[in-house]
Amino acid sequence: MQVQPYLFFEGRCEEAIEFYSAALGAEVEMLMRFKDSPEPPQPGMIPPGAENKVMHASFRIGDTAVMASDGRCLGKPSFQGFSLSLTAANEAEAERLFAALGKRGQVQMPLAKTFFSPRFGMVADRFGVSWMVIVEP
Repeated sequence: MQVQPYLFFEGRCEEAIEFYSAALGAEVEMLMRFKDSPEPPQPGMIPPGAENKVMHASFRIGDTAVMASDGRCLGKPSFQGFSLSLTAANEAEAERLFAALGKRGQVQMPLAKTFFSPRFGMVADRFGVSWMVIVEP
């Protein structure tokens, strides 16, 4: 059994993937646009002009596959009630990753030493996805 995150960016998926590639070294494994689907979207599923938006994508961050889509292209992504946890190899890498994710985002808890980690912090990226960056003790 496997559990994988699937993120709906509601029209900003391609921008998000480019951001994660630059910030985290994400590698795209697959990307399909609505116009490339072997079956056309059901009427009303996406707005007119969204044919070039991402129907489905899969990208890898480290050992983890993350799936993503533009969903219904409504322009209002909502990432509530969860965070993605990113384990850094060391404190310097944690600082770099945290800064990259926080660019045009919002720091929720500054990266600092805690009782459970030499570096831990929480940040929402520019798309609203919450991340926890941690260095294992």
